[in-house]
Amino acid sequence: MIDWGWIGDHLGAIAGRLGQHLELTVIALAVGFALSLGLAILSARVRPVRSIVIGIAGIVFTIPSLALFSALVPIIGLSLLTVEVPLVLYTLVIYVRNIVAGLDSVPPDVIEAADGMGYTANGRLARVELPLAVPLMIAGLRLASVSTIGLVTISGILGQSFGGLGFFIFERPTFATEILVGAVGSIALAISADVFLGRLQRRLTPWARAMDTQAGAAT
Repeated sequence: MIDWGWIGDHLGAIAGRLGQHLELTVIALAVGFALSLGLAILSARVRPVRSIVIGIAGIVFTIPSLALFSALVPIIGLSLLTVEVPLVLYTLVIYVRNIVAGLDSVPPDVIEAADGMGYTANGRLARVELPLAVPLMIAGLRLASVSTIGLVTISGILGQSFGGLGFFIFERPTFATEILVGAVGSIALAISADVFLGRLQRRLTPWARAMDTQAGAAT
């Protein structure tokens, strides 16, 4: 049975944990994207590097999150880095693959046209390739955000200083109300993030909607 009185008495604590959950998630997504963008551009330009980068990122992604969080504690202590290092590492495989796929999806004739217009390699990347790769990049961001929100929940095993909403799941395993607050809150946050990023994707890529509409009319 849900203890509504407990929820009413802890609205401030719930809001604080929600804010912490968002903060840990945004830091990981931003740092992970910055690192992945550089790695993805390098991977797209230098083919032998691609398999190495994606391979290493894939290996990291297979490491159980509980094991990685716990393994870092004796190495770097219990700090923000203990949480953020695994979160950032887990975003790399998602980001890199999607950004590389986005860059690969740019039609060769578009690249040739950009070269014919006198774009340098960097200018073509910034003004042609990356904008056209936005749909797949945001798709990667959506997947990474949902994954990271779930992993932040698991970081609650590190104690009361971390975990966001996940703290409520691990604080008292026998108190169903607190567990439900943490679990349902994390799920709602993940769904909200996915819906928001989906709308952002449609707003930033109006040409994609137009192409889908034309394809639907053609069929």
